[in-house]
Amino acid sequence: MFSYNYIILRQRPDLTDVAAEWFCSKWKVPKEAYLECMNAYLKKETELGWYLCMDGEKIVGGLGVIENDFHNRKDLSPNICAVYTEESHRKKGIAGNLLNMAVEDLREKGISPVYLLTDHTGFYERYGWEFFCMANGDGEDYESRMYIHR
Repeated sequence: MFSYNYIILRQRPDLTDVAAEWFCSKWKVPKEAYLECMNAYLKKETELGWYLCMDGEKIVGGLGVIENDFHNRKDLSPNICAVYTEESHRKKGIAGNLLNMAVEDLREKGISPVYLLTDHTGFYERYGWEFFCMANGDGEDYESRMYIHR
């Protein structure tokens, strides 16, 4: 049986390098880009954070919050990014718990609304997200769905 622990990166800064490597392996964005955002958060240069689901000492899910998730709507900020749950841990509510955790943490800091760019339909609505508009990802010739959580 799995025993999940949800954490904010500031609670476990020792996981920064491991988390950056984990996100890099899932999304093929350079590890340095994750480290830059994570370190700015840890140094309190920003309140846009990083949220992890742990099974023991193993990361099984995570997401971050950044100014812009590589799309043309720079006015829609901040953005949830890099949402991922390990395949063997899916359908256990991990992504939903992480989304709710991030939205609540940001709301407590006076940051609302929050946006999210995705090609998924039906998933995010379950967690209070509403379709907002279509937007182009940087370098993409098709539009994706932009969601808002108020």
